[in-house]
Amino acid sequence: MIRNLTAYPAYKDSGVPWLGRVPEHWELKPLKRWVRINESNLPETTPADYEFKYIDIGTVGTGFLIREPQQMRFGGAPSRARRVLRRGDTIVSTVRTYLKAVYHVARDANALVCSTGFVVLTAGPGTHPKYVSYLAKSSFFIDCICAESVGTAYPAIAESRLRSFRVPVPPFPEQTSIVRFLEWTEQRIRRLIRARKKRIKLLEEYKEALIHQVVTGQIDVQTGKPYPAYKDSGVEWLGDVPVHWDIVPNRSVIRLKKHLVGEASTDYTLLSLTKGGIVVRDLENIEGKFPTSFDTYQVVEPGDIVFCMFDIDETPRAVGLSSLHGMITGAYTVFECTDPILRAYIYFFYLAMDNGKFLKPLYTGLRKVITRFSFMAAKIPLPTKEEQNVIVGYLDTQIAKIDATIVATRKELELLREYLTRLISDVVTGKVD
Repeated sequence: MIRNLTAYPAYKDSGVPWLGRVPEHWELKPLKRWVRINESNLPETTPADYEFKYIDIGTVGTGFLIREPQQMRFGGAPSRARRVLRRGDTIVSTVRTYLKAVYHVARDANALVCSTGFVVLTAGPGTHPKYVSYLAKSSFFIDCICAESVGTAYPAIAESRLRSFRVPVPPFPEQTSIVRFLEWTEQRIRRLIRARKKRIKLLEEYKEALIHQVVTGQIDVQTGKPYPAYKDSGVEWLGDVPVHWDIVPNRSVIRLKKHLVGEASTDYTLLSLTKGGIVVRDLENIEGKFPTSFDTYQVVEPGDIVFCMFDIDETPRAVGLSSLHGMITGAYTVFECTDPILRAYIYFFYLAMDNGKFLKPLYTGLRKVITRFSFMAAKIPLPTKEEQNVIVGYLDTQIAKIDATIVATRKELELLREYLTRLISDVVTGKVD
């Protein structure tokens, strides 16, 4: 059905540069002449105990992201909580317009209110409410809003400017056909997107399980089966390990290091410990706290193992093996190990421990801190040198394969979203019939 889409038989110039030609029989109307805008607002006289669900702009992301509605009372709500919504309404953000936040109220909206950072578009007679939503989601409409926005940090568009937008309006029966087609297509594409997301989640889970099984000796990578004999490790979060593996304290395999950058911070690249490992921090998109001085940051060299030993349960990633030269916050703990195979094995072991948050017996205090003393005394299972080499080589190979599949699947997700966005835009602007 999608492959057979063709253009309309005749077109006319819309007179709108970013819209181009539209089907000859379609109308062009200013937005304010086509839909009702901000028809109802909560007055200042609203009782303080009046309860409603409040919608505000969310954060950057793919799609048209809006925060989940929050239950509030008028007396405790932000002053911008004013616009009353009804079923069928579409809201479009007029502040922070780069977020491209659009939301359609598909179900009955009992006491649903949105921020004055949105305009509310209400379909009138002869207009399909869902068609309004699809047009608002189209790249034609969104790109126009972004182009007409003013400001750098928080770009916004004046409501009066938005009201004057000229939009393509097909006859009502055609709006209904367009909505039916796009709902059918969107449902199919969303199903594919959900399948790709599930696949990524399963691959991530498989990778974590594989690392844990290998570094704790649950499987022998040379045979693909369990080892012939096991012993109690004496470590409560570890359990049994292969009988010929040693159990040694961390202090015997890694060494604490701390070299502050001091006044030479400008000579170093700023690094960050993330879910994806130790990476160069993006200074163009700074999130979270940022220091006024980097003098207390510490040097990180390729091969260093970096730990975050506080707030561990809440930290997305508590361990990283650096391949970079740079500096990282002094709040982290940096270790070195001169043997490249051994340090790779140690990293994989603590990556498995971090994935499962197995180090809880070492936590102290409300911030779940692992002291350096207790960490250096903590025990780690140690295979033979030959086995370390085999384990590290096996995990490097398998993780590379899994990660390549995840990257390819994420690319498919991106293409599916791009295709849906393009299709919606082409259909509601009449590029295809």
